Amino acid sequence: MPEVIESLILDFLEWLGPEPRPYAEVMDAWRTSCPRLTVWEDATDRGFIARRHEPSRRALIQRTPLGQQYLQKQRALAFLEGGSRRP
Repeated sequence: MPEVIESLILDFLEWLGPEPRPYAEVMDAWRTSCPRLTVWEDATDRGFIARRHEPSRRALIQRTPLGQQYLQKQRALAFLEGGSRRP
């Protein structure tokens, strides 16, 4: 299962993109009732995503610098391995 979670975290970070997304949109797309698929919680615990509020806007979710670094590292590893790993 750890390999599945790693792959889903990478998918989540890719999907989230470089710009913040509304919290409700992220929850609609990534919420799960399966206790074994803890993508949201794992990404938060690792410091890969953060929730922030801006005046006059709803809550936003964004990649942190650490999340961006992790994503770039995984992309580089996938490239070096000839694309056999999922970025």
